[in-house]
Amino acid sequence: MTKGIGGSTAREQLAGLRPWTEPAQSIGREERLARLEKARRLTRDTGAEALLVGAGMSLRYFAGVPWGASERLVALLLPVTGEPILVCPHFELGSLEADLHIDADIRLWQEDESPSGLVAGALRDLGATRLAVDPALAFLFVDRIRRAAPHVEIIEGSAVIDGCRMTKSPAELALMRQAKAMTLEVQRRAARILHEGIRQSEVRRFIDEAHRALGAAGSSFCIVQFGRSTAFPHGLPGDAALAAGDVVLIDTGCTIEGYHSDITRTYVFGRASDEQRSIWSLEQEAQQAAFDAVEPGLPCEAVDAAARRVLERAGLGPDYQLPGLPHRTGHGIGLSIHEPAYLVRGDRTPLAPGMCFSNEPMIVVPDRFGIRLEDHLHVTEDGAAWFTRPSPSIDEPFG
Repeated sequence: MTKGIGGSTAREQLAGLRPWTEPAQSIGREERLARLEKARRLTRDTGAEALLVGAGMSLRYFAGVPWGASERLVALLLPVTGEPILVCPHFELGSLEADLHIDADIRLWQEDESPSGLVAGALRDLGATRLAVDPALAFLFVDRIRRAAPHVEIIEGSAVIDGCRMTKSPAELALMRQAKAMTLEVQRRAARILHEGIRQSEVRRFIDEAHRALGAAGSSFCIVQFGRSTAFPHGLPGDAALAAGDVVLIDTGCTIEGYHSDITRTYVFGRASDEQRSIWSLEQEAQQAAFDAVEPGLPCEAVDAAARRVLERAGLGPDYQLPGLPHRTGHGIGLSIHEPAYLVRGDRTPLAPGMCFSNEPMIVVPDRFGIRLEDHLHVTEDGAAWFTRPSPSIDEPFG
């Protein structure tokens, strides 16, 4: 039996968990103000006089308001000079004031009024003729604002949003480091509860409870795959039972103050075959090659190319052909679990200190099994640094 796999129960493992003893500090007011100033500068660089940010992760980033988007417009209008304006339904005022972490001019609309007209009026007050818009804002809202403010040119605001959010501060890195450390501990304990016949749903339930026991709000997502289903990157429907010799792939995460973890561990329940062992080692080599390729100033696609060279030398691929790597090597991560930039051919965004990525060059052997080792790195002045220690071996996946 692989070391660290099986031999315990969910009850025993949960009993050993306590809320995180050294939680990372929250994002402070001064950092949020600095974010607003950077957004103003980047908005000005686009030639726009204001930026419009809809409810979602970017609103949380700038204003601390953790609301998801809905059919009602909630938005931050940030002029390049002057006070931020928050547009919100009137009945949500109390909730907004409780969540808001910046000073703002709050402009409210009743259910029978037009929030798009409210935004148009604010733009007229500002004398704005060009508006940069959050790319995540629903087209429905963008179209209504365009109709309400025909004098305003609307441009896509990715340069501003991504220009702010792609590079993480030390405080953001600390929150992400906590989330990832918590999930790695949950992964380690989940491996201990495995036994022949356990179902995927039982493991998912344990992982959610374990994240809660550490102080997170449960799992932000959880993929548990056994055997053949590991050959499909996001699994197959059903609730398979674990059997001896199965590849086990668990991909899960949590959030701490909105910042994500997303860690995958893959190992074998029982004795690994020579083929499973060979593919696992190749996956480890590709993951390390991607890490070693990180260098400030290089394009993101260079990291993906480094991982694929390892696989192609071993006769896998090329490109996305199977057996081989069916998807990108990694994605940006922060307040969104998948966010720009991406470690994939064609993304020439220059790597810069503070950028954070998953590193997961999964290998799929079609219709048989897949191996994915996923850890996260952040770019430093000298190269890359791991948030968590990668899996050391197929025989001791948790060391």
